[in-house]
Amino acid sequence: MKLKGKVAIITGATSGIGRATARLFADEGADLVVTGRRVELGKAVAEEIGQKGVRCVFIQADHSHADDCSRVVERTLAEFGRVDILFNNAGIVTSGTAETTSEEVWHETMALNVTGVWRMSKLVLPHMKKQGGGVIVNNGSDWSVVAGRDAFPYVASKGAVALMTKAMALDFARENIRVNAVCPGDTFVDRWLEKGYFEYSDPVSLEQAIKDASDYIPMGRFGKPEEIARAVLFLASDDSSFVTGHLLLVDGGNTAQ
Repeated sequence: MKLKGKVAIITGATSGIGRATARLFADEGADLVVTGRRVELGKAVAEEIGQKGVRCVFIQADHSHADDCSRVVERTLAEFGRVDILFNNAGIVTSGTAETTSEEVWHETMALNVTGVWRMSKLVLPHMKKQGGGVIVNNGSDWSVVAGRDAFPYVASKGAVALMTKAMALDFARENIRVNAVCPGDTFVDRWLEKGYFEYSDPVSLEQAIKDASDYIPMGRFGKPEEIARAVLFLASDDSSFVTGHLLLVDGGNTAQ
C-alpha cells in the first residue's frame, strides 16, 4: 500500500503502460483519474480498478487539446480535492526523417508528446505547491537519451521531455515536488496485436515479427507494460524520496550498447 491515501492522474490509461500502471497504483492504494481517447476501453479500466477497493474516474480526453487538459485537472479536484501524482503517459509514436516529416506530423507529435506534458504539469503544479508537495512522472523513452533512425519527430519530442523533466525538477525541488521520467525501451503492448494497427493483417504474424525484431536488445526480448509500471511506481512512491530530475531507463540494456 505504498500509495494509500494518494490521488493520481494517469493520462493515456486505456491500454499498454498506462493501463498497467493504473492497475498497479490501485493495488498500492491510490485513488485514480484515468484518461484516454477511447471511451469503451476507458470505462472498462475504471470499472476493473473500482473493484480493487479504490475510487477511479475515467475522463475522455485528448491531451493535445488545452481544454481537455484543464477539464481533467478540474474534475480531479472536484472529485478528490487534491492531486498527489501525475503520470504524463499519453503520447504517440511517429516516424520520418527531418526531410520527410510533414508539418502535420511534426505539430501532432509535439502537441501531444511535449505540449501536453507541459500543460498537464503546469495545471497541477499550483495545487501540489499549495498542498505541500507532489510527484510528476513523465513517460520518456530510451530515445530520450540516444537517437534512432527514421523517427525524427518522435526522438525530438522525447528528447524535449527529458530536459523538461530536469528543468521542472530544479525549479520545484524546494517545493517538495519531485519530477522524474521513466524511459522505456521497446515495450510489447496489446494494441499492437489489433488488426490493422500496423501493416500486419494477422496478429500471430505480428507477434512473431516482434519476437524476431527484439534480437538487438541485450536481454533478447521487448519489455512488458507491467515492468514499466513497476518503475513508474518506484518514481511515484516514497521509495524514491531523494530522487528528482532523473531519467530511469527501463530498456533491457539497449542504451548500454
